[in-house]
Amino acid sequence: MNVGNRNTAGLTIGVLALQGAFSSHQRAFERVREGVRTRQVRLPRDLDGVDALAMPGGESSTMSQLLGSSRLFDAIATRIASGMPVFGTCAGVILLAKSVLDGRDDQRSFAALNATVRRNGYGRQIDSFEADIVVAGLHAPFPAVFIRAPIIESVGTDVEVLATHGGVPVAVATDRIVGITFHPELTDDLRLHGLFVDRIVGSLATNRR
Repeated sequence: MNVGNRNTAGLTIGVLALQGAFSSHQRAFERVREGVRTRQVRLPRDLDGVDALAMPGGESSTMSQLLGSSRLFDAIATRIASGMPVFGTCAGVILLAKSVLDGRDDQRSFAALNATVRRNGYGRQIDSFEADIVVAGLHAPFPAVFIRAPIIESVGTDVEVLATHGGVPVAVATDRIVGITFHPELTDDLRLHGLFVDRIVGSLATNRR
């Protein structure tokens, strides 16, 4: 299934492969657009040549520790500062947020998204749920899967809210960052991966012409 009509041949999206359903993200990106390639990112050298990065769900404090022990944290921070687009889902939003509530004292974030995020905002694993949500730019509701999801408590004026659930933002974006509190990779719906490619990564292909 190809969504949209941008020329994305040769684009490489790195997928942080420390925890979570990173393989599902890879399959989604490779299906959503012809020519898009993915690469698992576990070490700083894996970032070489990637045009964008996806940060999947997982346990955010553990991911923070693994980013440090693998020496990936500083390497990713440098790439984000230089303009690398990032697609963060669930724990990925926590890693991107400027402010994290209920995190460990030693937990680090990239502070790339001007938002305040609360870990496990909807409760424990047993409180996981599914809901159809309306997302800006999509013509039909998206089947969202929330698993120990964070809550975006506030966003800055530079952050666009793409979707809400119960009056709370669940999908937000800036010019280079897309943050989603649920798990689009756990559905067969590729539209949010396509939205990222169209909105952010696709612009890189345009600039190369």
